[in-house]
Amino acid sequence: MLETIEKLLILQDRDRKLHRVKDELAHVGPERDSLTSKASATQAQLDAAKLRVKQIESERKRLELDIEAKKSQIEKYANQQLQTRKNEEYRALAHEIEMAKEAIFKIEDLEIGLMEQAEAAQQAVVRATQEAAAAKKLLDDQVKLIDEREINLKKEQAQLQAGRNDLAAAVEESVRNRYERLLKGKGDNVVVGINHGVCGGCHMKLPAQSLVTCKTAQEVASCPNCGRLLYFTSDMDMTIGD
Repeated sequence: MLETIEKLLILQDRDRKLHRVKDELAHVGPERDSLTSKASATQAQLDAAKLRVKQIESERKRLELDIEAKKSQIEKYANQQLQTRKNEEYRALAHEIEMAKEAIFKIEDLEIGLMEQAEAAQQAVVRATQEAAAAKKLLDDQVKLIDEREINLKKEQAQLQAGRNDLAAAVEESVRNRYERLLKGKGDNVVVGINHGVCGGCHMKLPAQSLVTCKTAQEVASCPNCGRLLYFTSDMDMTIGD
């Protein structure tokens, strides 16, 4: 195997490790954002549940004031009844009193409904509080781990990149440039082996001349189909398959 190919295989291995680290780093932000979003959503649910409790309590107090107002009206009409001597006016006031009492009954029915709603709302607050606390704990615990992983990945990336620069510098410039171009277009599978006369990258049959060039290891061989750089080792089978 050509020394240049050996250096390229080492460089390619480093690039694959760099690709893995970069891919993991790319998922760190979305993972953290997802946890934060879930925690924010549960907190929003808790805030909404608490607001509902306040709204129900405010409505209940308003109904109580309405009842007190109706009772005041009844007392007023009753006093007016005592002062009037006209039967028609007396009956009219009696009607107003009955109307006020009916209004009170309806308001009290609304209050009962609000009491049921308040109980359900309080239960919703309890559930939302538990869910928000659990989401917050998960966020704190997981984000700490994510942050630590991100720091370690960045350190690993820096170390790999520094070593990568040295490995790349050791490769002949013209071959290195070919490798770098292929790396951008083919990903981290640039230097490939051959088996049964087939390119390990595009899996197309190779012409005899390419196989001979690769086996003699006198110069860097490439696949005429995909342009990948080829290598051959003794454990590979040169026999062209049917």
